[in-house]
Amino acid sequence: MHVVYLAILAACLLGTLPIELVLHVRVYAQWPRLVATLVPVALVFSTWDVLAIRAGTWHYDRAYLVGVTLPGRLPLEELLFFLVIPTCAILTLEAVRVRRPDWTLR
Repeated sequence: MHVVYLAILAACLLGTLPIELVLHVRVYAQWPRLVATLVPVALVFSTWDVLAIRAGTWHYDRAYLVGVTLPGRLPLEELLFFLVIPTCAILTLEAVRVRRPDWTLR
């Protein structure tokens, strides 16, 4: 049970991996650009979570966590969430751009 959160994140990555491999969107190949996108997201939302945990308005059920806790009592899985889910969103967006180049993004 302690790996549920990690398993969900892994499933998200595995589910979007074909986008990179089949459609060749090159999101992972452009890793400096991906990192530059993910770092601000992870910093802002990790800080937000740490503040909410400290204030007592937010907590995580340990039954679903592996037990690795980062500074501020932030579970490892939560930091990974802020990296994995935006990556999957970027992959999905790039897949749409490859398959539907006539669609414009605003």
